[in-house]
Amino acid sequence: MSRFHIHVSVSDLDQSIHFYSALFGAQPTVAKPDYAKWQLESPAVNFAISTHGAQQGLDHLGLQADSAEELAAIEQRLSAAGLASEAQLGTTCCYAQSDKHWTVDPQGIAWEAFHTLGTTPTFNAQPAAAGQEQSASRCAPSLSGCCG
Repeated sequence: MSRFHIHVSVSDLDQSIHFYSALFGAQPTVAKPDYAKWQLESPAVNFAISTHGAQQGLDHLGLQADSAEELAAIEQRLSAAGLASEAQLGTTCCYAQSDKHWTVDPQGIAWEAFHTLGTTPTFNAQPAAAGQEQSASRCAPSLSGCCG
């Protein structure tokens, strides 16, 4: 079973955690100083917020696959439809290591299909230097010209 994924960039994480916890009736399943995620069963959604977006609002949408085979099937559907995608295998993002395939819809919204392999202690692959905040770069590759 796939799970719908939504990632929203926010300006005030604590205020947003308060809002979405009330809305969903649950506390985040992952909470970091710059990121929070609700892995909900009802509705079945992986909903994440962070302070890492280039701008506030919708960052990207996605489908979280339960297995490598399910991820491959999603990528094959994109390919069979003639839709370009960009692979990121074994990438670190959002405190997780994942295999991903990124594409862009006709409106320019980035979509990721991903299978999570495990957790990591950093938001992305670039650990922060001692006494510095984690890098604010987003996880999506530069998709201009890639997929739209």
